[in-house]
Amino acid sequence: MFDFEKLTVYQKAKSFNAGIREFIKATRLDNTTNDQLRRAAFSVVLNLAEGSGRFSKPDRRNFYIIARSSIFECIAILDVLKDEGMVEESIFNCYYNQGEELSKILFTMIANLQKAK
Repeated sequence: MFDFEKLTVYQKAKSFNAGIREFIKATRLDNTTNDQLRRAAFSVVLNLAEGSGRFSKPDRRNFYIIARSSIFECIAILDVLKDEGMVEESIFNCYYNQGEELSKILFTMIANLQKAK
């Protein structure tokens, strides 16, 4: 088992990514938005995995920052889609809550790596 598989945040990120993929399959988005949302959600998972494999704390921290930024990107895309009537409020709130939880966990991980220089 790889170290990243043991992380709760990784498991939650996988769930978030799976939900986004299901949303994309069920929604008629233009190709650009579809691709951007899919890549941003996948980026969270991949950057957590890649960051966990880094030896130095600053390297790990940078990957976790990128993962957190990708969550922000997902929520921003969904917010715009909500404004355009492409996402129901209840579905948006579900993803928003998941994203907020992931963001908070990552914020703590990033802050702990900053202290541990």
